[in-house]
Amino acid sequence: MNKEKQEQYKAYVEEKTPKSNLLVNMARAFVTGGAICVVGQFILDFCKKQGLSEDNAGAWTSLILVLISVLLTAFNVYGKLAQWGGAGALVPITGFANSVAAPAIEYQKEGQVFGIGCKIFTIAGPVILYGIFTSWVLGVIYWITTMF
Repeated sequence: MNKEKQEQYKAYVEEKTPKSNLLVNMARAFVTGGAICVVGQFILDFCKKQGLSEDNAGAWTSLILVLISVLLTAFNVYGKLAQWGGAGALVPITGFANSVAAPAIEYQKEGQVFGIGCKIFTIAGPVILYGIFTSWVLGVIYWITTMF
């Protein structure tokens, strides 16, 4: 009886799980991420032509890419882009900005503290936490290896 239910559940899961083509998904991610990088390079070149130093042009490029991402999130465009482009839209700085802006926009009606304040890092929080933790672990490993 139990084995029969497991097989029925397995068949149900296979039926409901969307089929995906790995090569198509990788191509979409490549195109999406590449397009974001092209836009970033255009902004960087423009800032340099305006006379900004390399560091200042890079800072302005990051700032403008984050702004564009937040605006696209607010107009419900970035989610569709991320759905189509997958990791190509989620990995760059624009994806991180989207992961912070989306909960803030969604929960703003619950107020500044219990809405935005509590929910703003629901998606980005684990990324920050594990990024910092991994950096710390790698730093300790590096420190130990340099002692020998």
